[in-house]
Amino acid sequence: MSTPVLVIGEALVDIVGPAAKTARNGNGKAKAIPGGFAANVAVGLARMGLPTELVARFGTDPYGDLLGSHLFGNGVQLAPGTVDPGFRTSTATATLDSDGVATYKFDMTWDPPELSLPRGCPAIHTGSIAMMLEPGATAIREFLKSVADQPVTVTLDPNARPAITPDPVVAWSAVRELAALSDLVKLSDEDCEFFRPGVSLDDIAEELLTADRTQCVVITRGGHGALGVGRGVRVEVPAPAIEVVDTVGAGDSLMAALIAGLLARGLLGERRLAGLTSEELRDVVDYAVKAAAITCTRHGADPPTAAEHTEKWGS
Repeated sequence: MSTPVLVIGEALVDIVGPAAKTARNGNGKAKAIPGGFAANVAVGLARMGLPTELVARFGTDPYGDLLGSHLFGNGVQLAPGTVDPGFRTSTATATLDSDGVATYKFDMTWDPPELSLPRGCPAIHTGSIAMMLEPGATAIREFLKSVADQPVTVTLDPNARPAITPDPVVAWSAVRELAALSDLVKLSDEDCEFFRPGVSLDDIAEELLTADRTQCVVITRGGHGALGVGRGVRVEVPAPAIEVVDTVGAGDSLMAALIAGLLARGLLGERRLAGLTSEELRDVVDYAVKAAAITCTRHGADPPTAAEHTEKWGS
């Protein structure tokens, strides 16, 4: 594959504070780490060996230089307009608890450059803050509508961000609208609890699958693995036992590995996941869960390469 996967969304710098137990011992210091959901997914895809183009926006300030170096160093192509000298690079301050689980406070603006579909592009991925924060949210929605008849697979990872969209009803409405334009939707159990409190994961998956286009929903469950639901298929995949360092970027690593796994099995592009079998779904979700597990054993959003995945878990 020479045409890149297109990833649209925020690239920012995570200001990562120490885990609570480290802070109590007086050993922790905050670090500036390149991140943002779209940047993390793009790096994850590139490390899996997939040509990847990122549509984001960040500046040429020190944080922007850190982002640019990180992305270029990992082989991610940047769409025209992504680097903007007049733009102040966004940040997310991540505070880690004693289990390494992160909560975020955002300082960001989302106004993407012009969106266009590369010829032969097999997949578009978007989600998170980028699908909620204006004016970029409208730009993404209209772009996905404009390519609805193209032979490209659209994947969506909404990511509940109460600091950005505190009203779950409004947020879920936005998710449903964009999910209806997507072939695969990935959520976490925590996302589900925010968007649809008290509703079972299976019911949420079935609700999303009522859209004509949506063929698959993957819901992650932290240390309990992930649930994959398609049209007439359902799989539960356990998570491997690991020692968690932190969970920063784990969901983004999982998302990148989902896309890579689908591509490796010929499930992207014109097919659009139609006729997805239980075996295919189980294999892809298992591959993705194991990629996320590797990320959880390292500090920050540090997705594995394909070679690291194979070395750790086999083919």
